[in-house]
Amino acid sequence: MAVMKELFGAYNNGELPADGGYIVSSFFDESSTYTKYEVTSYNNVKDIYSSEDGLTFQADGKKVFVLVEPSDYFRKHEEPTYRDAFHKIPYRFKEVELITSARQDRIMVGKEPVVTYGSFTVLKSQGNNFSYIFFETRDLLEAMESFFVKSLREDARVPRDAAQKAGQLIRDQLAGIQQQKGA
Repeated sequence: MAVMKELFGAYNNGELPADGGYIVSSFFDESSTYTKYEVTSYNNVKDIYSSEDGLTFQADGKKVFVLVEPSDYFRKHEEPTYRDAFHKIPYRFKEVELITSARQDRIMVGKEPVVTYGSFTVLKSQGNNFSYIFFETRDLLEAMESFFVKSLREDARVPRDAAQKAGQLIRDQLAGIQQQKGA
């Protein structure tokens, strides 16, 4: 059975798995449905410590970024990597899988994970944002797909069909990361 916990609560209770897991962080725009998700797979943990900004993991990580862009986003022509800090993800259009909803919202999922060597920091959640840790279990991929379909629908207001396609695409990306870990 999949195990998911709020990241900072799990850290405070000493429950973060040192052998690896998946961290999902969200960043919601307060004035629109523009939403970013970071999915970080980590392993080889040397240390985890709290800082002023969040939690720093001295570990190897692979991040997949997901972006939900509402149909009325005024800078949709601009490459995602060149947008302002809040609206950017580290990909160009050719480096993302693109799903367009019936309402013309766009969901972008990175084709390849961004690798972080040595350390990475997960920022403290503010406002409606969240960070969860998913533990490595047999049904991890199914649980994460279900989580994303639900969050995309309820939090980012993505229509059902597009949310399901994006959930499957995210699952496929994470399956690729799992295969690389096992190799």
